[in-house]
Amino acid sequence: MNFIQELETELFRHKNTENAAKMEAYMKHNFSFLGIKTETRRAVFQDLWKKHQSEIQSNFREISWELFNKKEREFQYCGMEILIKEIKKKYLKEDAKLIEQWIITNSWWDSVDVLAKYLLGGYLLQFPDKTLKVIERFSNSENMWLNRSAILFQLSYKQKTNFELLKSECEKHKYSNEFFIQKAIGWSLRDYGRFNPNAVKSYVENTNLKPLSKKEALRNILK
Repeated sequence: MNFIQELETELFRHKNTENAAKMEAYMKHNFSFLGIKTETRRAVFQDLWKKHQSEIQSNFREISWELFNKKEREFQYCGMEILIKEIKKKYLKEDAKLIEQWIITNSWWDSVDVLAKYLLGGYLLQFPDKTLKVIERFSNSENMWLNRSAILFQLSYKQKTNFELLKSECEKHKYSNEFFIQKAIGWSLRDYGRFNPNAVKSYVENTNLKPLSKKEALRNILK
């Protein structure tokens, strides 16, 4: 039995209809769930990952994508975990297209935020020369989730954050009425504010951001 078959067997064995209904409601009924709590899912997943490590490492892009396209969200979470862990420092330049496809597939905040920070962010750390081209394409897209990813991808960068690029993205999208965009602007600024609070405070106070973006950006600075 290969990894995906065994994962299906084990996760379905832990299916909980009552939990699934609550999870689906929380996610606005955008996805189906098996109803498996995070700790249980990760325990099952980690055991099988160790058992099938060789298979996964040799085919992680294909295995991850197959899991991400399954109906239940738990499989999609497993697919993301595999891809993010296995691809680290092993990106190919052509993976920009793969990353874009992941972000626009089965999109919601719980997947996009992880993919933007760890997948897109990791890719652009390995290939910094691709940053402007990729972020411009994502930022100019009609897909809101690509726009959000272009704002959030530097969340893990800390002092390496390109603040000029971040401000440029905020400027481009600051008039958006989309909740997820307003929230992303505030979140990205708040995150960088941990390392450069004065710069963030000055930018926010001198920029006509939406109230939600401003509130989120200054939440920690004004405590």
